[in-house]
Amino acid sequence: MNFKLGDFVRFVDENLEGYITRIIDKETIGVTDSNDFEIPVLASKVTLVHGEIPDNEIVSNRPAVPAPQMKFIHDGVFLGIATDQHIAYVAHFHIINETSFQLLLSLTTEKNGTFKGEFANIIPAQSTKKIYSDQLGDIQVWPKFNLEILFHSPANTVQKAPVAINRYIKGKDLSVAKEEIPVLKQNGWLIRLDDPEPIIDAEKLKQSFFRGA
Repeated sequence: MNFKLGDFVRFVDENLEGYITRIIDKETIGVTDSNDFEIPVLASKVTLVHGEIPDNEIVSNRPAVPAPQMKFIHDGVFLGIATDQHIAYVAHFHIINETSFQLLLSLTTEKNGTFKGEFANIIPAQSTKKIYSDQLGDIQVWPKFNLEILFHSPANTVQKAPVAINRYIKGKDLSVAKEEIPVLKQNGWLIRLDDPEPIIDAEKLKQSFFRGA
């Protein structure tokens, strides 16, 4: 079964269509129709409706070409979480790469001791890709996210250390107000993945030692 949350499908044996809002098991999915009613159905009994392209995704056969930049941008990798534009209780996870590096990214989820490779691909500089989807209401049982990111550039620039993140996305991560995510043309939540190292002020550090003496 190659269907994903948010796919628009049509029933084979009935005059019904809708968006996939739940992956029930390996053979069964939940499809929500225009009346906002979720219908369990065998995946073999629906077909993907081609041409239904999400508003914020552009399909092109041409390779992505980074826009010319005057300055090399070293920092700015985010996990952007936004609800589906058609089904509000489906959440899509996007990697947003604001750097001038190409990202070589792998996502593996972990749940109850079971690991699943969800995404592995190159994310060009100054671009975004959707890497995962889940039910927003199931946040308490979302899997653990194991992200590995390598930074690559043919440019003569200081290289950036790989990033490895192993964590759960909790309710507190989404408890803050949504913010505008221009690249997605939506509001959502942003989680910084490549936090720069803190700058240590030697003078303030020395003063704190004297105060504690």
